[in-house]
Amino acid sequence: MAAQSSPRIVWFEDIGRNDVARVGGKNASLGELVRTLSSQGIRVPPGFATTAEAYWTFVQVNGLEERMRRLLTDLNEGKISLEEAGKAIRELFLHGDWPEQIADEIAAAYRQLCERAGRPEIDVAVRSSATAEDLPGASFAGQQETFLNIRGERALLAACRRCYASLFTDRAISYRKAQGFDHMSVALSIGVQQMVRSDIGGSGVMFSIDTETGFKDVVLIDASWGLGENVVQGIVDPDEYQVFKPLLADSAVVPIIGKKRGSKEQKLIYAAGEKPTRNVPTSKAERMAFVLEETEILTLARWAAAIEAHYACPMDMEWAKDGETGEMFIVQARPETVQSRRQAAAFKSYRIVKAGRRILSGLAVGDAVVAGRVCLIEDPRDIGNFVDGAVLVTRTTDPDWVPVMKRAAAIVTDHGGRTSHAAIVSRELGLPAVVGAGNATALLHDEQEVTVSCAEGDQGFVYEGTATFEAETVEVGNLPQTRTQLMLNLGNPAAAMHWWRLPADGVGLARMEFVVSNHIRIHPMALLRYDGLKDEAARREIAELTVGYPDKAEYFVDRLARGLARIAAALYPKPVIVRMSDFKTNEYAGLIGGAEFEPKEENPMIGFRGAARYYSPRYRDGFALECRAVRRLRNDMGFRNVVVMIPFCRSTHEADRVLEVMAENGLRREEDGLEVFVMCEVPSNVILAAEFAKRFDGFSIGSNDLTQLTLGVDRDSADLAALFDEQDQAVKWMISSVIAAARKAGAKIGLCGQAPSDHPEFAAFLVECGIDSISVSPDSFITVKRQIAATEAARKSEKAK
Repeated sequence: MAAQSSPRIVWFEDIGRNDVARVGGKNASLGELVRTLSSQGIRVPPGFATTAEAYWTFVQVNGLEERMRRLLTDLNEGKISLEEAGKAIRELFLHGDWPEQIADEIAAAYRQLCERAGRPEIDVAVRSSATAEDLPGASFAGQQETFLNIRGERALLAACRRCYASLFTDRAISYRKAQGFDHMSVALSIGVQQMVRSDIGGSGVMFSIDTETGFKDVVLIDASWGLGENVVQGIVDPDEYQVFKPLLADSAVVPIIGKKRGSKEQKLIYAAGEKPTRNVPTSKAERMAFVLEETEILTLARWAAAIEAHYACPMDMEWAKDGETGEMFIVQARPETVQSRRQAAAFKSYRIVKAGRRILSGLAVGDAVVAGRVCLIEDPRDIGNFVDGAVLVTRTTDPDWVPVMKRAAAIVTDHGGRTSHAAIVSRELGLPAVVGAGNATALLHDEQEVTVSCAEGDQGFVYEGTATFEAETVEVGNLPQTRTQLMLNLGNPAAAMHWWRLPADGVGLARMEFVVSNHIRIHPMALLRYDGLKDEAARREIAELTVGYPDKAEYFVDRLARGLARIAAALYPKPVIVRMSDFKTNEYAGLIGGAEFEPKEENPMIGFRGAARYYSPRYRDGFALECRAVRRLRNDMGFRNVVVMIPFCRSTHEADRVLEVMAENGLRREEDGLEVFVMCEVPSNVILAAEFAKRFDGFSIGSNDLTQLTLGVDRDSADLAALFDEQDQAVKWMISSVIAAARKAGAKIGLCGQAPSDHPEFAAFLVECGIDSISVSPDSFITVKRQIAATEAARKSEKAK
């Protein structure tokens, strides 16, 4: 039985989210979880909270109020510094005496918590919870202190006193002043919670929204070994997992769309003596292993979705895994305060036009581009040297850095993940940041001119010098509806979620080869024939990239499936047309280990490419890996919105052979709703459109190749550039003819070439031909959408006459 709550001590199960004024946002939220979500299997370590009344009693009994007010007045009048005021107020609390009744109640509650656990003295976490924190408009995360591994009544009372003092850390005073909160109107509640043995397990942070793009359909989880403070403070580079929420309800699928292993070079564990915790290096095995199993990732994601549904807003949570029992726990939950407040109707899009040498990369925070001079600060004692408007470069940040971060143009750190302190504060301040860059403090120097770019996907880059870039505000709120569908051409999984706000009708072209070249980098045949590779340098590089994959082919399948999943998720459940690999031989040869498997061709553009490769003994096994990845994407991960498209299919005989090979590898047209499209880019596709329509569900016109082969112009030739014209009458005849043939055969038809993006009037021509869909690059979506609407309106007006 739990002890009875009192005006000064309340148990978590007796409080809820309406009790912020009594126990602060953090404790109110823990109580809400215990009281309302335990029945759904969400585990929260048991505990109790002191109330705001207990805080004010401590202040009054020790006669602190008048002295606090005097110090804060002196601070406001500039008579003393922030450091002097903060230290003096904290000393008042640290030298204060506990009112006997409150001390007795805290001790009694602790004994009751020990009885529940069945042990005489349990370890507890002692957390600060301010009565103004975690409100929808302000996140007070990290402003007050948390003390871990506290054991015994005496140590507990000492930690509670330190919690009270932490209400007046320098950073907390600065933050309240910036947010307009009266210092003397904010009280502090203390949460005392049974420790989860994550020191021998793992822990981390979880968001029910994508922290960079605001995409609402993913859960983002960061994980590291040991206690969770290292992840929160950005001391370690954690594992990162992304889970697609809409498919979590289906127990038959595993919608983990991102899984990246972090270096996790140290972990925070229990310690004996005055300091209850200490950091130690992780073992090589720990660094190479993932912290969470897939079942645990899914459990946490489902909990995140349930917590978000209960609170009816995106959430920021902390979790812990007990190393003794293997049980998972939620140890904190608060509303997410940055992305959830952004307007969905408009967003700013940045594009690098020309940049200098790329110096380093890390995780991108935000989506902006900023140029400025570096201000390198390696020691917190040198914070006073920061130059306003500079690019702050440091190893890592903690809450003491916030005043300096507010004055920066951008931030670059050596360590930290997407949920580290540096990342969270940068988002809140609206600053671009590159975190976890590894060696920024070694590669950059004071006063160096650099450009920080977070506009190129989930990887952020630092370029030498001042880059040329463009910024555009994209308004999506008032776009007209059109009969002709407008889709997106996407290839970069890292950037796909950036475009979720566009009201696109799906992805008309997902370029598999982009995923292969950027996220895999290895020729699939080099993975399959690794033991026989002659190129020793390639063997070493492949061995390094495939660490953690005993089956090297699985590296290809896993990374391809997850890369495509991020594109498929961005516009789910709308169709996403994935084109099977369409490298030319010279491009395949450029992949790691690829040179041994590719012929040298005089004209790769019309050589061994597309469909011809898929049934050839030279590449058939590589194509089988592509099929395995797509099958996993659709069947195991649940993305049934994925459509397969075959490029450069020269004849109906070739089409039959490719469909046969696909079926042998588990991709049979019409099975499990699978649609298969064909690219229309060879004149034979137009001439025999009716026959191709019998074999495929739809066509996608590749205007670049169709123009090249209709006019006999090498599209890569600078000398012939003036002759390469997608609006040539012969090309337009080809396009109008195949549109008519497809419609007659009942097959879908779209166009995914560059022409509508470059020439809006070309989009009007396609609409007049009756095309079903047009697919364009995201940056031209708004312009083409308006052109389509205007053309449709004009046609409707003409018919009405």
